[in-house]
Amino acid sequence: MIQSISQFILRVIGWQAISTIPPLEKYLLVGAPHTTNWDFPLTLLALSSLGVKFNWVAKHTLFWWPLGLFLRVIGGIPVDRSGGMAFLKQAIELYKERDKLILAIAPEGTRSRTSHWKSGFYVIARKANVPIVLGSIDYPTKQITIGMVLMPSGNIEKDFKRIREFYRGKEGKYPEKQGEVRLKKTSQD
Repeated sequence: MIQSISQFILRVIGWQAISTIPPLEKYLLVGAPHTTNWDFPLTLLALSSLGVKFNWVAKHTLFWWPLGLFLRVIGGIPVDRSGGMAFLKQAIELYKERDKLILAIAPEGTRSRTSHWKSGFYVIARKANVPIVLGSIDYPTKQITIGMVLMPSGNIEKDFKRIREFYRGKEGKYPEKQGEVRLKKTSQD
């Protein structure tokens, strides 16, 4: 029922959800570009229309009563992002504890322009031994695509080339807030 309602709403507002991946029980879903609060409800509709039951993470301060109950019902998992590695460990443990888990993360970490993506999603997928599935939202074409499965090889630079290629040409609602798909510069760069 929810799947049919989501498909109907997407059709009415002119959006399309596309998936080219096989059904998987565990993976880390990367969603980008993330430039507006509208990305979340559109993604929720798109994934629901495809029959994908997923979880997502948000800062724990959003989970106050009664909003927290609603957020949990729609898949929200509160995390304390202030502890650095604590979030990564928390996410890896979730994968170990559950037989099925699709965890959605926006690697930009914000709706504002950033100079690089946070690499935590890659670390989580590698340590939890789950594939990364790339999802994009493209406002000019009104398409949300779940389109590439990538098992982290351990060579993050090589894998990021494939990730960058997937997101080439995808445009957020506010392109000026959209940063490059790249890793943080190191002293070797």
